Amino acid sequence: MFAVHFFENKNALLTQLLKQAPSVGEDLKIKGRKAKVTAVKNIDDKNIHVQVTLEILKQKQPVVDPKKKKK
Repeated sequence: MFAVHFFENKNALLTQLLKQAPSVGEDLKIKGRKAKVTAVKNIDDKNIHVQVTLEILKQKQPVVDPKKKKK
């Protein structure tokens, strides 16, 4: 069992106790957001730091109906 710490830049996103560490290039879901592993660093026998990049989602703007505009 490994204590796996997930980081984006220097921000800690998640710490999990896992049987197997993720590999570089693997796709993950962290807190409901898509992430890709960019680096894996073994700190000691039981601690692993994993650098991830989160996918940026674009917000959709609601369509404004011109008939419903206030006058």
